[in-house]
This record gives sequence, C-alpha cells and structure tokens, in this order.
Amino acid sequence: MFIRQMLLLFAGFCGGAVVAAGVYAFITVLGLIPRLAARTHTAGQIRRYENWIILGSLFGNLVDLFDLPLGWGGLPLMLLWGICSGIFEGCLVMALAETLDTIPTISRRIRLAVGIQYVIAGIGLGKTVGALVYFIYNIAA
Repeated sequence: MFIRQMLLLFAGFCGGAVVAAGVYAFITVLGLIPRLAARTHTAGQIRRYENWIILGSLFGNLVDLFDLPLGWGGLPLMLLWGICSGIFEGCLVMALAETLDTIPTISRRIRLAVGIQYVIAGIGLGKTVGALVYFIYNIAA
C-alpha cells in the first residue's frame, strides 16, 4: 500500500512538473518577461520579474493544493491577487495576440497556398472536442 501511494505521489508530482514546464515554456516562447521589461524601461529588473512569477505560482499552487481558507480577513489579499492575476493574464493575452501574426509568415514559409482555413478549423475543432470530453466526462472531479 505504501509503495502504491509513493508511486501515485511521484506520478502526480511528475504530471504537475510537466504542466508547469509547459506553461513557463509558453511564457518564454512568447517573450512575455522581456517584453514587459522593454515596455516599462526596466530591463535591469528581468531577474526580479522572473523571481516574482515563480514565487506567485508557488504561492498559488500552495493555496490551491491545501485549500487554505482565507475568510473575510483574506479579502484584501484576494483583491490584490485578482488585480495581479488580471494584469498578468492581460499581458499574456496581448503577447499571444502579437504572436498570432506569425500564422501568415509560417504559411508562406511552408508554402501552404491552399488550405489554411482547414488548419485553423482543425485547431478549433480539436479544442472543441477536448472541451466537450472534459465537461461531459466530468474530468475535473
């Protein structure tokens, strides 16, 4: 029984590490941190940005994992968390929107003259099917 729990613990940890690595690879590919530093003229503070992103993700994971009750005393913390999360999500979405300009460039480079609409429709259909499977089979529970 102990070995089974240790294997489940290891598998869960590895799964979480892979997802986190994917998220941070996505942020790195988008160039979000250097872009923020360039826009705010604080290029010397990139390491500080990275440290705060890591600390924020660790804190968020701990709050989510251990289901820490914040109560009414946690209202200012929740407001601060919401503001910071909104700013970060907004920056991430804008960086992604700028990256989407690469679709025409990629289609020219791979010489995809006909059928780009099918590629985009396939991406959308895959996302839709994935969401339906997620919600129909109640994977979140």
